[in-house]
Amino acid sequence: MKGDVTVYSAGLVVPMTAPPILRGAVAVKDGRILHVGERRWVIDSLEQQDVPYLEQYWAGAVLPGLVNAHSHLQYTGMAEVGSRRYDGFDDWADAFTVDYEKPHDWRADALRGANELLGYGVTAVADIVTDLEAADVLNEVGMRGIAFWEVMNWETAEWNERGREQVIADLERIPATPGAGLSPHAPYSLDTVPLLDMPDIVRQRGQRLHIHLGESAFEEERVDTEGGETHRAWHFVGVQSFRALRSLGFGTSATDFVDRLGVLGPDCHVAHGVYMTAKDRALLRARGTSVALCPRSNEVIGLAPPPVAAYLREGSAIAVGTDSLSSSPSLDLMSDVTALYAIAREQGYGRSDLHSRLLSAATLGGAHAIGLDVGPERIGHLAVGARADLAFFDVAVSRVDDALAELVEAGAGLAVATVLDGATRWSAPSWTGQRVAGAERS
Repeated sequence: MKGDVTVYSAGLVVPMTAPPILRGAVAVKDGRILHVGERRWVIDSLEQQDVPYLEQYWAGAVLPGLVNAHSHLQYTGMAEVGSRRYDGFDDWADAFTVDYEKPHDWRADALRGANELLGYGVTAVADIVTDLEAADVLNEVGMRGIAFWEVMNWETAEWNERGREQVIADLERIPATPGAGLSPHAPYSLDTVPLLDMPDIVRQRGQRLHIHLGESAFEEERVDTEGGETHRAWHFVGVQSFRALRSLGFGTSATDFVDRLGVLGPDCHVAHGVYMTAKDRALLRARGTSVALCPRSNEVIGLAPPPVAAYLREGSAIAVGTDSLSSSPSLDLMSDVTALYAIAREQGYGRSDLHSRLLSAATLGGAHAIGLDVGPERIGHLAVGARADLAFFDVAVSRVDDALAELVEAGAGLAVATVLDGATRWSAPSWTGQRVAGAERS
């Protein structure tokens, strides 16, 4: 009930913006976090102020609600495509197109996908919407995040004639709750003029951008046979598209291309970031642009693994995404965290902070990517005043380092409960977060 205080205590509380707390607790009131700290301190604070509370204890770990920073929930019904393996982006795209053209109930599929995310401890999502039937799903389910209206296949002439007005009208139909944004699909699927216009359309409305970038090898910077760069000076004026730029012999990367068009910025995050050089990654950092890494999707499609170790060493802002069931085995975000761990180690990342940084990427990093890590509606970390979104995991808790290692290296399928705005939205049969005897006071 409104005004009641619930104390969620656990063997381990992982706030993300503070050190992990053994035998910790999170006090919640009216959907917001009231206290975070050691259980005894939280309880004492409430009792000293004579505040009634109800305690629920969990022996495992509690994290902020996970943030899926890149997904297409409406493709949840296309799992048959994602169950196979492909020889590259074009091979996968052919299979995707065949299935996409079949009849689908996009809204029902998106609703199912959103509920699956709740079952994996996810409370917020950057959801790309291609068909308007699926536009209101986040609002319907009550999740946080942004529905990004996807725009693709516009050439300049048609864009100038009717495309700009149509996209603006479509964007107006995306519910403002929990959030709306625009997703120019990719640098190779839109002409230069639409790519130049869309950031202005979004920014005039105070909304956000999300673009697939560096997902296809076609986007990578090209060099000539002598090893020298071929991306001679160019300007977007008169260049019809990224593909046209390539056909003229320029080796400019897609990241450099969209940067010159003003797409990148702190109000934009990109998905995949696989085919990116050190210079491309530096551009993302310079613009304050996060990248959502989706390693299992990349593997299904037959792409190279993302340069996880480089992103970490260079201090890039990273988040984690599942992509959709059309290119991934499941919507379990922790499976992608585990995949990122394996890739980082294989790429030579040996620092001891890997577990904590990947957990942060799946929570605070995702919130940062979609602009929800600060302000009154902040999520992604457990701190006083933040929204009370929590994810509970069935891990053994004795030492902090061991528990974090289990979460990162074997966290798939370990979510047991999801709390959104202080209310339990999903729980597994094994969930035993019950009221502690004697904890309820009046």
